[in-house]
Amino acid sequence: MLNVGLVGFGFAGKTFHAPVIRAVQGLRLTTIVQRSGAPPDPRYPDVEFVRSVQDLLTRAIDLVVIATPNPSHHPIAKQCLLAGRHVVIDKPFTTTAAEAAELVRLAHDKRRVLSAYQNRRYVGDFVTVQTLLSDGGLGRVSIFESHFDRFRPELRPTAWREQPQPGSGIWFDLGSHLLDQALVLFGPPAAISADIRIEREGAATDDAFDVTLHYPRMRALLRASMLAASPGPTFAVHGTRGSFVKYGLDPQEEALKSGRTPDERNWDAEPPERHGVLTTPEGTRTIPTIPSSFTHYYENVRDAIRGTAPLAVSTEQVLEVMCGLELALASSQQRCVLPWTTSERLVTALGPNRH
Repeated sequence: MLNVGLVGFGFAGKTFHAPVIRAVQGLRLTTIVQRSGAPPDPRYPDVEFVRSVQDLLTRAIDLVVIATPNPSHHPIAKQCLLAGRHVVIDKPFTTTAAEAAELVRLAHDKRRVLSAYQNRRYVGDFVTVQTLLSDGGLGRVSIFESHFDRFRPELRPTAWREQPQPGSGIWFDLGSHLLDQALVLFGPPAAISADIRIEREGAATDDAFDVTLHYPRMRALLRASMLAASPGPTFAVHGTRGSFVKYGLDPQEEALKSGRTPDERNWDAEPPERHGVLTTPEGTRTIPTIPSSFTHYYENVRDAIRGTAPLAVSTEQVLEVMCGLELALASSQQRCVLPWTTSERLVTALGPNRH
């Protein structure tokens, strides 16, 4: 049994981490850092609530999960790695690639597991797209389009994600997921172009983006907006043998927000009318969504700590995403297509023979 400590008990900690960790066999959520004066959550009577990371590190904790505002990710992770703990950081991993590289070097030196919480690899629609591509059902892909659209015209000025600080804005938030998914499916592109912008009046951070990954004979289009009352397809994939289009976000988030947990039966069942559609010259048919679960992420981290499985979201992949986030910002600011130079940047950041 691995003891887990959770740093941060806001929306991310309460929704995406605590209930998921508790549903994974072999992990025991023992301690939560909650800096505010709010009373302990009655859903966790067996969990100790403490006020600081230092308090947490005096406990027998194997794995620390960091779900705090983005600028604090690097200093907290560094503190925990220096204390000999394994670490998972909610996305974005850090606010800069240089910070990320420092943590990766430290984890290597301390022989600790370090990863980013890319839970969107474990949603049913993405797993379904992965399967279709691996089976060759779409042929050679020419266009891959991924949306994360919402309709939130009102601003949230007190929300740290909407304040002008490092790592804020929708690109570092939702873009981290979409970029990671595209890199998992297709690997590094040849180049990147980006339009990262503010659409809502009075907003202080970016709230929309259109990012294109340039591959030979293919483009991956990553898009998000907070002004999409009629959202685009979550996935639209077009290839030489057909097209697959899927609307609607994975139901796990809404299930977690409503208080359901992954250990409940059919806790996140997706209705058939939200399944994707495959169109080929032979006709059109519905493709049932392949079930997945955020718990698979933590099951893999558990096994990686035990030494029984390779880490799925590796530090190399984490660094690739961080460099890609920065390249997209540079592309948007310069209004140009930039070559994908993350490999060279990583070698420089990490030094020779470092992983």
